[in-house]
Amino acid sequence: MTPEGFQRLSATEAARRVRRAEVSSLELVEASVACIEAVNPRLNAVVTTAFDRARLEAAAADASAARGDDVGPLHGVPVAIKDNQRTAGIRTTLGSPLYRDEVPEADAGIVARIRGAGGIVMGKTNIPEFSIGANTVNRLFGATRNPFDEELTCGGSSGGSAVAVASGMVPVATGSDHGGSLRIPASYCGVVGYRASPGVVPNEERTTTQTHYSLQGPIARCVADVGLMLSVIAERTATSGLDPMAFPLDSARFAALDEVDLSRQRVAVSADLGGVLVSNAVRQIFEERVSAMAPFFAALEPHAIDLTSAPDIDWHLRQDVFVSQYLDMADAWDDDVNPNVLATWNAALTTSMRDIAAARRRQVELYREFTAIFEHYDVLILPGVSVQPFPWRDGNPGEIDGVAVDNYMAWLALTAALTVIGHPVVSLPCGLDHQGTPFGIQVVGRMYGDHALLSTAQAIESAFSTVDALRRPVPS
Repeated sequence: MTPEGFQRLSATEAARRVRRAEVSSLELVEASVACIEAVNPRLNAVVTTAFDRARLEAAAADASAARGDDVGPLHGVPVAIKDNQRTAGIRTTLGSPLYRDEVPEADAGIVARIRGAGGIVMGKTNIPEFSIGANTVNRLFGATRNPFDEELTCGGSSGGSAVAVASGMVPVATGSDHGGSLRIPASYCGVVGYRASPGVVPNEERTTTQTHYSLQGPIARCVADVGLMLSVIAERTATSGLDPMAFPLDSARFAALDEVDLSRQRVAVSADLGGVLVSNAVRQIFEERVSAMAPFFAALEPHAIDLTSAPDIDWHLRQDVFVSQYLDMADAWDDDVNPNVLATWNAALTTSMRDIAAARRRQVELYREFTAIFEHYDVLILPGVSVQPFPWRDGNPGEIDGVAVDNYMAWLALTAALTVIGHPVVSLPCGLDHQGTPFGIQVVGRMYGDHALLSTAQAIESAFSTVDALRRPVPS
């Protein structure tokens, strides 16, 4: 297996070839190592490697397959893990110098399920400190670069995972999502990110019982691989009961998506969810892409849904989540800790319970208004991010078309508003923008309609592949 061949190989095809003994897991691992060593010094996506352990696990996987053992759906496939998810025996830093030498004794649930399915962990991917922010830069490892332009941001917080997948270091990786951390880097790097309905993917380490935050999910180069990965990380195991949101489901069905006839699909579109902050450039590109994709669907119609109050609700709800999530860590923070973390923490300490309660009440109202869309439409399509990739050194954009960006979440309204609502969202590549970087869209489905949404997304992906302006871009 050459590195070039590996970079084009999907996880689904890799697993199939290993099962058929057409390629060995060790060959895949060595090809992944070669790609990481060749590309990572420039992009800085993988911050901790586990190559020797991966080789040993690959050899064991090959021996198991040779014996005819039953193997899991990811058997022998290289995988990268986001650095806020614990990996037994492999450093897990949370992107912070405060945890630079932390080596967990046990895997997080999502990692245990990947290993149990035969996945081979190649290493950990970069994040902003404590995984808070949409620009993957931290003071421990520095910046992860966009694979299409190394001076621009790759997004965040799952930026290292998106870059590792986009550049061919691994076919699939894990991520997590508060206000867009799976979807934003997927949009900026030209890959697929999936935020499932809350409770689909167990998170045994969540600190808030019922919430649309603290979700975990997959990043891949195609929808089929997202489905394959989801079938593994959504599996119900002995530990899944530790997450009170993990409802019963058959996760295996995500690996087999349905065929969808797009000519029978009715699609709602919105450029700005009723008026949240979106740049003129993104609006123009989105309008062009909507025109190009319109012939695929039975109907593609603007929708007047108004989520303009959702960003403020998100700001209040994330304060509530932050206090529970970082309650036992805040005393250890130094003066140089991620300013995004401090901004939310300090706001939480001065926000009244009445304001939090009012935000939760409004959240329920918005949910009920939003879910009515799916009485008439199969999916909603909107842009992936309010502004296209900017220089990573800027941290966050200071303004968008002359409008000041008030805080680190204000430019993320298109993703954060959907977090407030909670419906499942898949981020799909949709060609390149005027500066040669990927443009992404969000495709939103019915709550708990994850299988149907991914099936539709796969059909859209296939249709996009036939149009130059819409197909997934590949970095050189």
